[in-house]
Order: sequence, then structure tokens, then C-alpha cells
Amino acid sequence: MSQEQPNDLLHGVTLAMIVTKLEAHYGWDGLAQRIKINCFKSDPSIKSSLKFLRRTPWARDKVEALYLSTFSEKSPWNNSQNLS
Repeated sequence: MSQEQPNDLLHGVTLAMIVTKLEAHYGWDGLAQRIKINCFKSDPSIKSSLKFLRRTPWARDKVEALYLSTFSEKSPWNNSQNLS
């Protein structure tokens, strides 16, 4: 039995997808500036970041919040109507 979760904006989005998309958008330096955690500052990689974020709920929450504020359709920073 499959149920859709319309209020969960991260439904179906894996942590690996989140980190990969954020890294492509901001780069490691940009991520380190926005979220001050060592996995983005010191020898960053997708693999090491995922390992840390899976064990550290507060850091994962910050990464998920950044993802939502960056890529959510409801985000004022992602409004395609403002593009001319």
C-alpha cells in the first residue's frame, strides 16, 4: 500500500540526492559558508558528508532546510516568474 505525502516536500528525495544537488549548486566552499560543519570544510566528499549527516540529526536538519529553501517551488529565491 503506497500513500502519497503531499505535505512532505522531501518525500522521495534521498540524502544523497540532496547533498549532490546542493554541492553542484553551491560548491563545497559555498556549503561550508552556509552550514558550518567540518564535512563541508575539511577534505569534503559526498561519501564522507553522507556518513556524517546520517549520524548527526541536527546537521542533517540544516542541510535539508537549505535544500528546501534553495530548491522549493514556494521559495521566494526560486521564483521563475521574476526572470526576464
